[in-house]
Amino acid sequence: MRLFLHLVKLSILEQATYRTALVAGLVTNFFWGLFRAAVIVALYNGRSEVNGLTLEGAITYIAVGQVMIAFLSLFGTFELMATVYSGSIASDLIRPTPLFFLWMARDLGHSLVNLVIRGALLLGVFALFYPIALPETPLGWGWTTLSLIIGWLVSYAWRFLVNLAAFWTPDARGIGRGAFALSQLASGFIIPLRLYPEWFSHLCYLTPFPAMFNTGMEVYLGALSGGQLVRALGVQLIWFLGLVLLSQWILRAGIRRLVIQGG
Repeated sequence: MRLFLHLVKLSILEQATYRTALVAGLVTNFFWGLFRAAVIVALYNGRSEVNGLTLEGAITYIAVGQVMIAFLSLFGTFELMATVYSGSIASDLIRPTPLFFLWMARDLGHSLVNLVIRGALLLGVFALFYPIALPETPLGWGWTTLSLIIGWLVSYAWRFLVNLAAFWTPDARGIGRGAFALSQLASGFIIPLRLYPEWFSHLCYLTPFPAMFNTGMEVYLGALSGGQLVRALGVQLIWFLGLVLLSQWILRAGIRRLVIQGG
């Protein structure tokens, strides 16, 4: 655990040095968020509620979604893939920390910096233009935090799994882009799942992707309570554990066929 926390700290320090990138990401996310909010307002067309989601809730969903882009790395990551092609993964494989947790520590550091610096500023500025709903009770904040943490774990496990495609193809970036585009669509990031056609939202719930983002947002908005809330958190955990087991099985198979050039 001490080594894991040390790796997280190093990752935080590394990410915090890229101030220009953080500011650029903040500005881009802000204006893209305003555009998406305007589209939602137009879609509601004067209605106060659609499929149980109020206009304020939908706008909040969009605003917090912009905050979560970098925290959850919703557009994907390709760093692990690059180490496979460069051969530098060899040094990671001989470290005492398993590859899954080594990259988890690195990813967590990056995510925390983006959440605290970019996310807090973005939500504050966004609130100047649109009303933003907040959890109404401390318990609501607690459940939201728990759900978002599990959502991050699901997102990380999915991205780790996708990067393992590098063991079987000379350039897996196309596979990665397709996989990450699918997860954006089915997670509810682009449009809240409640606003999709019912048949399509049902298909989305058969995948792990809503557990990354949509579940956390519904907990945040207070749309889930009691048994529904417990089931939703349980489903998130099940998807995380399933992705971990699958990724470890594929990783072992990939390592067996790995050839490191140059020694």
